[in-house]
Amino acid sequence: MERAQETTRNTNPIIEVQGVTKRYANHLAIDEVSFSVSRGTIFGLLGPNGAGKTTLIRMINQITAPDNGTIFFDGRPIQKDDVERIGYLPEERGLYKKMKVGEQALYLAQLKGVSKQIALERLVYWFRKFEIVGWWDKKVEELSKGMQQKVQFITTIIHQPDFLILDEPFSGFDPINTNIIKTEILRLKEEGTTIILSTHNMESVEEICDDIVLINKSKKVLEGNLHDIKQQFKEHLFEVTIDTGEELLSNLKDNDLFTLKESRLSPLGLTLKFQMNEGVNGNTLLNTLLPLGTIVSFEEILPSMNSIFIKQVNATK
Repeated sequence: MERAQETTRNTNPIIEVQGVTKRYANHLAIDEVSFSVSRGTIFGLLGPNGAGKTTLIRMINQITAPDNGTIFFDGRPIQKDDVERIGYLPEERGLYKKMKVGEQALYLAQLKGVSKQIALERLVYWFRKFEIVGWWDKKVEELSKGMQQKVQFITTIIHQPDFLILDEPFSGFDPINTNIIKTEILRLKEEGTTIILSTHNMESVEEICDDIVLINKSKKVLEGNLHDIKQQFKEHLFEVTIDTGEELLSNLKDNDLFTLKESRLSPLGLTLKFQMNEGVNGNTLLNTLLPLGTIVSFEEILPSMNSIFIKQVNATK
């Protein structure tokens, strides 16, 4: 493809949401929410159903406007023509069921300002890449949901936007096709595209997101770098495997350093889970265990994004 490569992360925000509020009749959809999305990153927009994510997406896409606050795009208040630099994959897909796949993809590409010749070149590239060339003259209704998803993804990125909003992009995909789309999302990031990913799939968030914001009941409850957030919520748990038997347990009674939470025999030896007491780090635990046997594995157990999501949402009920 003709797009230039850009692999260095630029922390200068492409999107800044500042104090945005949106109300519908008697429903407060978004309540003074602020966050920023750095260039060249994948940003997770997270929250339970009804939290306000769709309202935020609609405002960024200028489908609706905030009642208060400002959304900045590329350093200035967002403008109508900025939509030409945005690609949007909605959760509710919008392909015309009776229209032929290739004809529709070409039509949508031209709507986004791509000339017919260039659109054809790009579509041929993507249809070959996703192995759907044989579906060019088929009607959309003849495609499986996964195939339709691939076509929708292609039409979202065909104009090579600077900024992508992907709302549940893995919905309807089997694990193989989910992995294909994840690979393409990561490749787009490497080429310099900034991506907002809205999903309930926390495993995908852990795999590909750099930063996240969590919205619940119209308010922001958590924001930051994914690694930093996992560090923030860690519980000082460590799992260690030692090449020895259960007789070791008599030497590991609870003390001022740690609490032994779990033990089990594994093919590699004795696997132990410890919770460190306040102010005690992993090095202290390692030094305590080294004289007792050969350390086969040693790792800190960080909380999953799924557990953090549930904990934060429950805390703001």
